[in-house]
Amino acid sequence: MESQNLAETPPTMAHKLKRNLTFRSKWAELNGAMGDLGTYIPIVLALTLAKDLNLGTTLIFTGVYNIVTGAIYGVPMPVQPMKSIAAAAILDSGFNIPEIMAAGICTGGVLLVLGATGLMQLVYKLIPLSVVRGIQLAQGLSFAMSAVKYIRKVQDFSKSKSIGNRHWLGLDGLVLALFCACFIIFVNGAGEERNETETDVVVDEERNSKRRRIRRIMASIPSALIIFILGVVLAFIRRPAVVKDIKFGPSSIDVVQMTKHAWKEGFIKGTIPQLPLSILNSVIAVCKLSSDLFPGKEFSATSVSITVGLMNLVGCWFGAMPCCHGAGGLAGQYKFGGRSGGCVAILGMAKMVLGLVLGTSLVIILRQFPVGLLGVLLLFAGIELAMTCRDMNSKGEVFVMLICTAVSLVGSSAAIGFLSGIAVHLILKLRDMGRDQSCSTINIRATP
Repeated sequence: MESQNLAETPPTMAHKLKRNLTFRSKWAELNGAMGDLGTYIPIVLALTLAKDLNLGTTLIFTGVYNIVTGAIYGVPMPVQPMKSIAAAAILDSGFNIPEIMAAGICTGGVLLVLGATGLMQLVYKLIPLSVVRGIQLAQGLSFAMSAVKYIRKVQDFSKSKSIGNRHWLGLDGLVLALFCACFIIFVNGAGEERNETETDVVVDEERNSKRRRIRRIMASIPSALIIFILGVVLAFIRRPAVVKDIKFGPSSIDVVQMTKHAWKEGFIKGTIPQLPLSILNSVIAVCKLSSDLFPGKEFSATSVSITVGLMNLVGCWFGAMPCCHGAGGLAGQYKFGGRSGGCVAILGMAKMVLGLVLGTSLVIILRQFPVGLLGVLLLFAGIELAMTCRDMNSKGEVFVMLICTAVSLVGSSAAIGFLSGIAVHLILKLRDMGRDQSCSTINIRATP
């Protein structure tokens, strides 16, 4: 009997992997795969230009991460750059590849320990929903504001700053970006209502049938994929000579040499500011958002924390960019149609192919990609994440959420916003407890 049970285990696992990677809708999943590129491309491009990040190695490793996480979770779980570490590298001339990788390894190690010991799951259960929503709203609005900046201003990603207003006309002009934004709104509308049912009955059934048919046709148009392909075409048109500069073949993958100084600087300047963001946005917010978007597919904070830890403990030794999951990427991929692990798996395969065929020379093409179009994709990813906060019902919950959001945005720190939200939540709880006790004392005295 035991041998029979063991023989039945592999098919069960194979069936689960097949189910997790199966496309719900071919065009919708391909479209959803583009939903995270508004975050991914600018940061990777900035690190490649400013710090000579090995783009080929990063594409190969992040491609593998996409495929593995898609197979494990069965949802479009994103793989994003660690933003605080990237910001430290871009702004600090002494924070180079060894320091970046040391920061990624240290962050991954801490997250792995928190996940393996069960502490991350404990934190997830204790944090109030209103505080989580505040972090999500802050991240969503931050994405949206960055997106508007990409659309309005010309960007120098190597220095992480704007260098002037964008022209109205041109292959990366305001008119093009606004047209693409309107195209997405026309095709996707405000997004799918997750609680939408078919109980609403319309008297004119023929009219209702036509309306549903039009909606199905509109939903089948891969808006984000069309915009991304348009951006690639425009990149070649903007600089036709780019074809001559491309060198085919993968980049060499070498072990990064890290000194004691690199470990110290990486931990102090990279890991310490990154950890609160990774814990709150890459684990806590991702777990909550996945349960909101995909009912019945709730993931433990333990498993998400462990996968983020393992990604960095493996790839950073070879020069791959420090990575994490992110609520914004998950919301963006969901917004454009991603519903299964196959969405990110196909993105991962595309990354691996590009990394093996083009390697670091891909940066030549990315430098010509219209930044305004990346801003459009990032804008809708941010809005989708921010809209998850509309389930706050009581005034107290909304109050805590907005305090957390405001402090996170103004202080540019999710950790400070989180602590402020927790403090306000506890103060309100103490106030309610005091009021309840005083009411009960009055009732006792009033009793004859």
